[in-house]
Amino acid sequence: MSDIDLTDLAVRHNGSRTLQGYLVRPSGEGPWPGVVVVHEAFGLDDVMRRQADRLAAAGFLALAPDLFSSGGARRCLVSTMKAMRSGSGRAYGDIEAARQWLSESAECTGKIGVIGFCMGGGFALMVADTGFDAAAPNYGILPRDLDAAVEGACPVVASYGGRDFSLKKAAAKLDVALTKAGVVHDVREYPTAGHAFLNDELAGPKVVRPLLKVAGMVPDPDAAADAWMRIDGFFREHLR
Repeated sequence: MSDIDLTDLAVRHNGSRTLQGYLVRPSGEGPWPGVVVVHEAFGLDDVMRRQADRLAAAGFLALAPDLFSSGGARRCLVSTMKAMRSGSGRAYGDIEAARQWLSESAECTGKIGVIGFCMGGGFALMVADTGFDAAAPNYGILPRDLDAAVEGACPVVASYGGRDFSLKKAAAKLDVALTKAGVVHDVREYPTAGHAFLNDELAGPKVVRPLLKVAGMVPDPDAAADAWMRIDGFFREHLR
């Protein structure tokens, strides 16, 4: 595992003026299929780094760009969220920079997926038609024009929590849209899970964690285990 500089690629794709990334290689001999890991709203913290570690342990060359490289979460969160919802902005250049780095790397087979969590899940849906071979949006906000966003998308495996009241009925709406668009997909809602259920511990600043508990944004190991099994299998099918 290592931190890498993606600035040159980001600038080339109208991304951030400074872009760092977290790269994790699987064990053994490559090349390996790649996965761009898009972090949640709290940034590229230890929880998100462990998500990348987990993907590498499953056999994927994982690269997580830090979308807040230019100023941290306090300065970048609002603009990044706005970009995710609008479909344009430097965050998209940053994600493309990570995809390009993988595609140009001799360590990558050229098959590349994207996975996102929370805010990153929204991005994963929005970029599913931009050259990726599979996408795994996890409790991602649905695009305003969902039908247009998924037209021509790569295969999608998506996971939502039934107790995530901020995304009520999102799984059902996404399933309908992907079916209508003829996109291969696996969408599931876990009745016991809330938002951020794939995390292995509470994320975010300590001061807000009690509020996250009240909001049900807590790990759900059982739902997470099943979701990861589906993601791993889906990525193995479409990236290998």
